[in-house]
Formats: sequence, structure tokens, C-alpha cells
Amino acid sequence: MAFKLNISEKGKTFHLETESEDLIGKKIGEKLSGKDISGDLSGYEFEIKGTSDKAGLPGKKDVSGLTLKKILLTKGPFLRKTPHKGFRRKKTVRGNEISSNIIQINLNVLKKGGKSLEEIFPDQNQKKEKAEKEEKSKSSGEKV
Repeated sequence: MAFKLNISEKGKTFHLETESEDLIGKKIGEKLSGKDISGDLSGYEFEIKGTSDKAGLPGKKDVSGLTLKKILLTKGPFLRKTPHKGFRRKKTVRGNEISSNIIQINLNVLKKGGKSLEEIFPDQNQKKEKAEKEEKSKSSGEKV
């Protein structure tokens, strides 16, 4: 089972796909060593901030287990807009434990390793720079 990892550090996000079975059984809010994910990330320490499953349902830290549950929400990131004060809505969420049904895992960097993430993922850093250069050249070409 491949997991799509989103690693966030100071406003930048790096994407990685891994087949690591060490992630199964971990919970949202737990700390994770970079070695468990990839050898390149040794020395890093991450915190699991959130998950998403095959259907796009988010994992909620307060809901224990692997199963889907319908919970009553009054506010928070799972409930976007509230039309009036006291509004409540039932939403389906997944439990806080990572299983084979989870597709995406969001990680936050707690401790940096020897190499920076830009050095570990150079191709992701270059794509943005190329896109910015193309936009600048297009905009300057249109003005002439």
C-alpha cells in the first residue's frame, strides 16, 4: 500500500510516496522518525498532523480506532461554514489510527536532519522556479 506523504516545514510542502509498513498503526499526533519513512530522511523527526482515506474522508484526532464514525460538529476545520450561531452538522470522519485504507498523511517537521529538505527533494524545488520563470517570460512578452 503506497502512502502519499506531505511534509510541511516553514510554509513549504514536499511530497513523497512510500510503501513503508512502519506507518501502519501510528496515530494522529504521534512523533515519527525519518528513518521509518526513508533512509534520506534520517535525523528528521516528524509529527503526524492529519490523514485522509481513499474516499477523501479526514482522520480526526479525537476519534479512536480505524473505523468510520458519524460525529456531530459545531465548529472547527471539519465544518467550513456555519450559517448561524448554534449550527451543528453530522459529518463522517475516520479514526485517528493509520491503516491500509489511508492514502494521504500530513507531517510536520519537529527536528531537522543533516540535509535540508530542498537538498533531499531537488526536483520539487526546481518545478516552482521553472514555472515562475515561464510566467515572467510570458508576461514580459505580452507587454512588448
